[in-house]
Amino acid sequence: MSSETKRLEAMQAATVIPIGLGDRSYRISCGFGLIAQAGEVCAPFAPTRRVFLVTDSHVGPLWGPAAVSGLEDAGLRVIPLQLEAGEQTKSWGGLAALIDALAAERAERQDLIVALGGGVIGDLAGFAAGVFKRGMDFVQIPTTLLAQVDSAVGGKTAIDIEAGKNLVGLFHQPRAVLVDYAVLDTLPLRERRAGFAEVIKYGLINNRPFFDWLKAEGAALVGGGSATLAHAVTTSIRSKAAIVAADERETAGLRALLNLGHTFAHGFEALAGYDGRLLHGEAVACGMALAFDYSARIGLCPEAEAHEVATLLEAVGFQIDPRKLPGGPFAPEAVLEAMAQDKKASGGKLTLILTEGIGRAKIVPGVDFASILAYLNEIFGEG
Repeated sequence: MSSETKRLEAMQAATVIPIGLGDRSYRISCGFGLIAQAGEVCAPFAPTRRVFLVTDSHVGPLWGPAAVSGLEDAGLRVIPLQLEAGEQTKSWGGLAALIDALAAERAERQDLIVALGGGVIGDLAGFAAGVFKRGMDFVQIPTTLLAQVDSAVGGKTAIDIEAGKNLVGLFHQPRAVLVDYAVLDTLPLRERRAGFAEVIKYGLINNRPFFDWLKAEGAALVGGGSATLAHAVTTSIRSKAAIVAADERETAGLRALLNLGHTFAHGFEALAGYDGRLLHGEAVACGMALAFDYSARIGLCPEAEAHEVATLLEAVGFQIDPRKLPGGPFAPEAVLEAMAQDKKASGGKLTLILTEGIGRAKIVPGVDFASILAYLNEIFGEG
């Protein structure tokens, strides 16, 4: 079979998921082997024919050559920019390094940035694209499960600062997203599991049948079974795409549901110092378990359903006891202080995403800090 035939078959087999945002609308193409077709996807958005391929020291050696080849096949000139891997790159220093590199290469506003990597590279490159020369177009090619189902979709870009995660950023939608399932084969088990937390989240928010399916198929997905992969990824992306299209900038409240478990998680991540000991998905898994537990303790959610969620999370290998999270131990007061930096905090109160049960997430504004501290003291003090 010729390479051209393989290319056409890969593109024809791709699942395309649209995000309808008016003049900011774009398509998410999902399938196996799509990195080789990166040029076909990117060329319409590169009028200068010049592409800045932003990646990191882990992903670059693995997938950089395939991406460069795919882009060059479409007649694009590729300028690779490789950053250090790790959450600490998603920082003021990382942003400055990327922007300085773009400036040194005399990047023009009509050039295209392509983000090839996980959530760190996607968020950082998207933010740089949004602010350099008052805005450049960019395309996302996410290389982790977490990025494919969450951070690469929806246009949120940001960096972390000492006070908290994603506190400096902007909305800047990509022109396209290219999801290649094949890249997940090179992920370590821990990274794959971390992404699975965000997959579970979609079942917990508003899709009980998907959650039930994940209970049956989750072990195969985390372990690398490709038969379950496409369904899990595309279901997750469709869920997020629908929410983003309805509430792009989180003004109607609907998009806030995507933060289930994240307020607790961002607190843990800030205290762990973004040094790799605690992955985002690991923190989210624990945060979702706490959101269900807290909901049950205040009578909002049936205890049996909170237990059901905890059971699934533990079954696939997550640590849901916050006292045992990597990067700890954490003091309840310090956790609350970090949670108070949440973008939804206002007037000494938090807006939490809680739940009335599996598939029934709910926005609960005006949660007093004192009640959260009492809960944290309770769970951190339990034997």
